[in-house]
Amino acid sequence: MSEKKRVQFRAPRSLVDRADSLAEVLDTDRTDVLIDALRDYLREAAHDDKVKQEIADAYYDDRITFDELADLVGHEEAANFRVLKKQLEADAEELADV
Repeated sequence: MSEKKRVQFRAPRSLVDRADSLAEVLDTDRTDVLIDALRDYLREAAHDDKVKQEIADAYYDDRITFDELADLVGHEEAANFRVLKKQLEADAEELADV
């Protein structure tokens, strides 16, 4: 099991109440419901073209590392973004030399 990190946030009461109701139905706790929901959201977001472009832009701008990129979009797609980033950097250097 991976290392745990405590998080705290405020959410609309109605949303928390729904999570609590689902936890009751599933005979689990709110934390498990929220973790599952967050995991699903992150998986889906990484496959959304607009979000994927924002993730790539963050990597190209050095706001996230390659490891963070790979965590978000998968290693194969991250490797493709890394190749493109190197090409863009090489093109930029070539233009600067002109």
